[in-house]
Amino acid sequence: MKMNKVLLIDDEEDILDVLSLSLKSDGYDVITAASGEKGLEAFEKESPPIVLTDLKMPGMDGLDVLKRVKSTNPDAEVIVITGHGDMDSAIDALRYGASDFVNKPVREEALEIALKRAKEKLVIREKLKAYTLDLENMCYIATGEVKRKSDFQDKLITSSNDGIVATDENGIVVIFNPGAEAIFGVPRIDVVRKTDFGSLFPPEIADVFALMFKSGKNMKDVGWKEVIIQRENKSDVPVRFSAALLYDGEDIIGSVGFFQDLSGIKHLERELVKSERLAAIGQTVARLAHYIKNILTGLKGGTYIVNIGLDKNDTDKLRTGWCMVEKNVGRISSLVFDLLAYSRERSPEHKNCLPNDIVEDVCELMEGVAMENRIKIVRDFGPRVKEVSLDPDMVHRTLLNLVSNAVDACIFDLGNTKQHEVSVKTRLEKGNIIRFEVADNGCGMNEEVKNKIFTAFFSTKGGKGTGLGLLVIQKLVDEHGGSINILSEVGKGSTFIVRFPYKKAQ
Repeated sequence: MKMNKVLLIDDEEDILDVLSLSLKSDGYDVITAASGEKGLEAFEKESPPIVLTDLKMPGMDGLDVLKRVKSTNPDAEVIVITGHGDMDSAIDALRYGASDFVNKPVREEALEIALKRAKEKLVIREKLKAYTLDLENMCYIATGEVKRKSDFQDKLITSSNDGIVATDENGIVVIFNPGAEAIFGVPRIDVVRKTDFGSLFPPEIADVFALMFKSGKNMKDVGWKEVIIQRENKSDVPVRFSAALLYDGEDIIGSVGFFQDLSGIKHLERELVKSERLAAIGQTVARLAHYIKNILTGLKGGTYIVNIGLDKNDTDKLRTGWCMVEKNVGRISSLVFDLLAYSRERSPEHKNCLPNDIVEDVCELMEGVAMENRIKIVRDFGPRVKEVSLDPDMVHRTLLNLVSNAVDACIFDLGNTKQHEVSVKTRLEKGNIIRFEVADNGCGMNEEVKNKIFTAFFSTKGGKGTGLGLLVIQKLVDEHGGSINILSEVGKGSTFIVRFPYKKAQ
C-alpha cells in the first residue's frame, strides 16, 4: 500500500491550495477535492489510504464523507479538520471511526503528528493483516496435518484385523473398531459412549482394567494373555489380549485394549494335533510289534505250563500257568484301552459322581499288586470333595494309569530297603477345580526323563512298557480342560498333580 497518497477535501480554495502545497513539500502525493461529493468520487477512483476532510462543508459535510469512506474501506484513515467551537462534531467524528482531528487554522506540526499517527496505524494494520494471514495459513496447514494424521490413525484402527477397544478416563468405551465388533459380536453403535469396560468385558479382563485404573503408573502395561470371550449368542471366542493406560503428562486420560482372535489358530492347532495323533497310530503299529510279541511269548509260556499241569494233573502247575495267562491278558487289555483312548477324539461326558469313590476304586484295583510287592497305598481324601459333575470314566482312566505308574516306580526302585508307599490325595480348589495328587517314594526321574515322558513311545520300563500310558493321560486331561504337573527327584520319588474343572452336580 502507498502510504503517502492523501485525499484532501475542503470547500475553501485558499485552505485547499495552502495545505496541498504544504503536503506536497513534505513528500505526499496529494489529491484535492472542493466538496464532499467530489471527494467521494476521487476516493472511489484513487483509493488513497489517508483522507483529510473539513467537517463543515455545504452539501455533504465531513461526517457524511467519513461515514461513506468507512463503509467503502474500513481500513482507510480519516483525519477531520474542525474550526473552533466544533468540538462536539469532532467527538462525533471519532465515534464514527476518524483516526484524529486538527483545528483550524491548521498548524503544520499538528498536521504532521496526525498524519504520522495515521501512517503508523496503517503500518500496524498491514502487519496485523500479514500476521493474521500467516496465522491462518499456519492454522490451515496444522489443521490439515492433524486431519491427515487423524485420518491415517482412524484408517489404521478401522482396517486392523485385531479388535481395538479404547476408553476415556472414566472407563467409558470411546473407540470400538470393526475387529472388536467381530470378536465381541456387538455393533459399534450399541457400545460407543453407551457402555463401560466392566459391562463389555468378561470378568477376568474387566478386573485387569479396573486394577490398572486403580494402580495407575504403579502397574506396568499388561502383556498378552489368553482368555475366552462369550458373545451374546453364547458362542465362545478364544482371544489373547493386552492392555495399557493412556496418559497426558501425569494424568490418566483413558485406556486401550488389543484383542486377537485365536479361533483360526486354535482350529489349526487341533488339526495339527489330530494329524500327529493319526501319524502316531501308524507308528504304533510298527513299534508295538515287539511288545505284543513279548505278550504272546508270555501267553504261550502260560498255556504250555497249563497243558503240562493238565497232562500230569498237577494243581501247582495249573495255578502257575494260569497266573501267567491272566497277567498277559491284563497286559493285552491295558494295551487295547490305551490305543483306543489315544486314537479317537472324545468329548467329556459329564455325570454326577463322587470323586473320592472313583479314587477309592482305583486304589482297590491296585491294592493286590501293591501288597504283593510290599507297597503301601495311602489314602488322603479331602472331606470337602462331595458329589460333582465331571467325566468319571476319564478321571478313573487317568488316575488308574498314574497309580499304576507310581506302583511300578516303587517296584523298579531296586536295591533299596526303604518302605515304599504310594499316596493318593484329593482336594478342592478355588474356581470349581478338583486336585488329584499321586505321589510315590520310588526311583524318581532326572530332568532328561521328565522332559521325555510325554513323548510318543518313550518308556522307562524297557520291554514291559508301551510308552503310551502318559500320552493317554495327557490327552484325557486336555480333553477335560484340565492340567497336569510333575515334581520328581532321582531316588526320592515323583508326584503327579492333576487338576480337573468340575460343574455343580445336577
